[in-house]
Amino acid sequence: MTQQFPPPSLKRLNKVIVALQRIGIVVGTMRLLTVYGRKSGKPRTTPVSPFTVDGERYVISAATTEWVKNARVRNEGVLARGRRSERVRLVDVPEHERGAILREFPLKVPHGVDMLIMSGAVEDGTQDAFEAAAPNCAVFRVERL
Repeated sequence: MTQQFPPPSLKRLNKVIVALQRIGIVVGTMRLLTVYGRKSGKPRTTPVSPFTVDGERYVISAATTEWVKNARVRNEGVLARGRRSERVRLVDVPEHERGAILREFPLKVPHGVDMLIMSGAVEDGTQDAFEAAAPNCAVFRVERL
């Protein structure tokens, strides 16, 4: 049986997180990433949890979601935390470099581990499982514009 990603419950939770952040209530390490639609040109916003590896910031997705497709075409967006925001360049990390970055995710964003397990992108919360998930995950380096 193929699991729907993101699951409907996550879509609802994301809407709540977006609403809270827009009124200035910050939830954990989450930020709002807004990327303009590749076809519509309309802004699309999703919660992400940036993390730092070797001085570089990254965001990941467990699947090729719409925001990932948009980011791959647009290569930039706006990253916001509460009412503060910054324009950023989103650099798609090649698959052969993703493993080392993903390996750090369970250490840096432990609250995000369950979401990636639930998606089926990783088998468990170990660093080895995250590294092995490189072909299944999108990783973007976040650079300030």
